[in-house]
Amino acid sequence: MNDDRVSENLIVKLSFQFALEIVKYAELLEEKRKFVVANQLLKSGTSIGANIWEAQNSESKVDFIHK
Repeated sequence: MNDDRVSENLIVKLSFQFALEIVKYAELLEEKRKFVVANQLLKSGTSIGANIWEAQNSESKVDFIHK
C-alpha cells in the first residue's frame, strides 16, 4: 500500500491501524489456542480495508454506491 495514500485519507489510515490491531489481537488469541476465533476475527477485521480500497477505486458514482 502506498504510504502517501494512507497519510492523505483519514478513513484509509484508520482502517489500516484497525487492521494492525486486529492482527496483534489475533496473534494473542492464537497463543491462547483460540484458533477458530482468531482466524475468523483476522478475516473479518482485515476485510474492512479491502472493502474501503475497492470503494475508493470505483469507476463511477453508481459503482461507488454498489461497493
